[in-house]
Amino acid sequence: MSDLIKISVRALVEYAYRSGSIETGFRTATALTEGTKAHQKVQQTYGEQDQKEVFLQMEIPYGEMVFVLEGRCDGLLFDGNEITIDEIKSSAGDPHLIEENRYPVHWAQAYCYAYMYASQEGLGQMRVQLSYVQVGTDEKQQYVRVLSLEELEAAVLEAVRRYAPYADMQLRNRRKRDLSIKELAFPYKTYREGQRKFAGAVYQTIAEERKLFANAPTGTGKTISTLFPSVKAIGEGLLQRIFYLTAKTLTRTAAEDAFALMNAQGLQMKVVTLTAKDKICFREEGLCSQESCEFAEGYYDRVNGAILDMLKHETQMNRTVIETYARKHKVCPFEFSLDAAYAADAVICDYNYIFDPKVFLKRMPEELKKQTVLLIDEAHNLVDRGREMFSAELTKAPFLQLRREFKERSPGVSGAAKAVNDYFIAFRKACGEQRSAVLKELPQELLPLLEAFVQHAERELAAPSGAGDAELLLDMFFTAQRFLRTAKYYDDKFVTLAELQKNDVRLKLMCLDPSLLLAHMGRGFRSHIYFSATLAPFSYYMDMLGGGEDDYTIAIPWPFRQEQLDVWIEPLSTRYKDREKSLEPIVGMLNRLLRDKPGNYLIFFPSYDYMREVAALFSSPYAEAVRHEEGSVRLEASLPDKLGNAPGDRDEAPSETEPSGASLPHLSEEAEPRDTEAPLQEEGGSRSQLLRLAPDLDMLVQEPFMSEEMRESFLSAFQEDSPRTLIGFAVMGGIFSEGIDLRGERLTGVVVVGVGLPQIGPERDRIKEHFDLEGRSGFDYAYVFPGMNKVMQAGGRLIRTENDYGTLVLVDDRFLQKRYQALLPPEWRHFTVHY
Repeated sequence: MSDLIKISVRALVEYAYRSGSIETGFRTATALTEGTKAHQKVQQTYGEQDQKEVFLQMEIPYGEMVFVLEGRCDGLLFDGNEITIDEIKSSAGDPHLIEENRYPVHWAQAYCYAYMYASQEGLGQMRVQLSYVQVGTDEKQQYVRVLSLEELEAAVLEAVRRYAPYADMQLRNRRKRDLSIKELAFPYKTYREGQRKFAGAVYQTIAEERKLFANAPTGTGKTISTLFPSVKAIGEGLLQRIFYLTAKTLTRTAAEDAFALMNAQGLQMKVVTLTAKDKICFREEGLCSQESCEFAEGYYDRVNGAILDMLKHETQMNRTVIETYARKHKVCPFEFSLDAAYAADAVICDYNYIFDPKVFLKRMPEELKKQTVLLIDEAHNLVDRGREMFSAELTKAPFLQLRREFKERSPGVSGAAKAVNDYFIAFRKACGEQRSAVLKELPQELLPLLEAFVQHAERELAAPSGAGDAELLLDMFFTAQRFLRTAKYYDDKFVTLAELQKNDVRLKLMCLDPSLLLAHMGRGFRSHIYFSATLAPFSYYMDMLGGGEDDYTIAIPWPFRQEQLDVWIEPLSTRYKDREKSLEPIVGMLNRLLRDKPGNYLIFFPSYDYMREVAALFSSPYAEAVRHEEGSVRLEASLPDKLGNAPGDRDEAPSETEPSGASLPHLSEEAEPRDTEAPLQEEGGSRSQLLRLAPDLDMLVQEPFMSEEMRESFLSAFQEDSPRTLIGFAVMGGIFSEGIDLRGERLTGVVVVGVGLPQIGPERDRIKEHFDLEGRSGFDYAYVFPGMNKVMQAGGRLIRTENDYGTLVLVDDRFLQKRYQALLPPEWRHFTVHY
């Protein structure tokens, strides 16, 4: 029996015929791709008998394989006895500059459709037409060829011949994979408490094509509990692919380790890890063009061989492996990893590759989606990440700059930028003396101005002698496109925020509730598994992540003994108005804790300023000794004097009835630090500074920007058998409050100061108002639930294994209120109150 290879026309010809170099990021993303509007305008010129978007399919035997080729041709045109296949491509630049043979892949795509139709209808020849149309002007350039059925067949068979080695390798890999899965046992001797139930729920959810929301405390083995049943589902034919989605690099490593463990047990699965472009790029300047990068030059001539080589010899393709083969074959490591991901059985990557409309993996066939499970780790992070993905903002200043820069170079770009700049000026005047404004509707008059700017910028960037190297124009082209894309989603779940300054205006289309858009981007996948140690309350996360009444939930019990965790509550007020009064009591509590229970401690605060104030006061008795100790780090080198707080730094929400009274912070500011895939700046040297306060006491303080080396240095200071006490000051919601794993005596205590409420500001207030109007508790949705999640994540750093013991101190009198206590994990509710 022959093996069936189901493949789209586009996937076949792109593999077989794409060639040349990676050009600029602009051209890669926009030039000569199908544009819906351009297609529709060409199709509107068709006659009454002509057909558009015609589905075609046929089987093509090749060796021991049968290729099931399918796709939709743009147009099927009838003129007497002549029948023409029309393949439409949109172009940013002048289509008359596109030479007939410039893109063989386009001819190959049209030949496939022509051959499929001619074979189906018994025709001896077909006319094949390529229609290049310029976006915005509708200028067209058309090329026509007439080919016999034999010529068309030869062209299609040549494409199949080129693709066959890749298809054959995939079939052999799949057979080995499925056989290895049948023999794969759970990679540990026993299941932990609740782990078998969790894994069973994952498998059942996949089998029934549902969504599962799982609250699985630290220590339950979340990663293997989701991956193992998903792998088994592949072996049973329920799935063909797994996407393991994460928010942070550390949790990505846990997934890699789980696959490595199963590989050691005999699993044969192809696993690819995607790394952010700015991290994996071999060139510091990151320019993707044949002129500036040898790894971009000729990329498409070499990538197929590189993929075959890596998939033949490797099972787990992490960053190191991908970089090795990228250097070997001289290909761009980022684009190479993306191409490898389409061939993999499992992909480990950031949320945005599935959910962000700007960067999601667009080449994934719908049929494959139906056989794919999404495993969404640390799913509590997806709520705010979703808001970011579906929000967009613009500022006035760059358009003023572009107007000036392109006045002589490109009057079209300059004029379009001027029109946008003029709109902002008029908007600012209309707002009078206001420093901020909240609008419930889109700035409709701005949208056509942005569309005109995008068209002029696109032509300039795409022109052979254009501004492809103009960084500001390129940035604003993408920024304007994102704003226009977001405007299409705008409904009652959005709000427009304006920040007004003397010389600038900022407009933000803010997504208040990302649930429907997350559900839309995740549509088509077989199953979604949302899991986290802090996915509580379920009602909130199901609401915000697009869950439905028919979806499943499961709460896994804490797998450890209660005597492993000693919980205290220090009922101090850490509210903003009481911050100054809280400093000395907190320092006194820390001194007592370290005196009575020496060890390694992490102390988490809701903001950097609060953290620094306590750290400065805590260390002040030791400062003189440090200053005179030879070879030690000067305390002042890392800790400023006690800081005041600007209104925009206020780190907690008001009460439900208390008016905020805060001035508008910059719209891009957030309450807590973010850990993203963006490159991190280094401050204060390449290593985190360990402060020796006393012969038996060391201190570390988290800095706002820390390189990977500084992070590792910070964590490596927490040693298992150190005779010295170590106290590390950090912030909730930051890089040390999630995903780190300090087992045993490396961490003996955690102190969480405050209930973690996000910074007060117009964005959070708008979220509160939105959910209040929808009949839900806006204060909880905007402030309490996100804040307490940070508290639980920070406290979850403590007990990681059945051999860990430790003390958790919760500092705030609100932990004794029912509203907050109800959100504490069950194992935290056996607490002692220290007055």
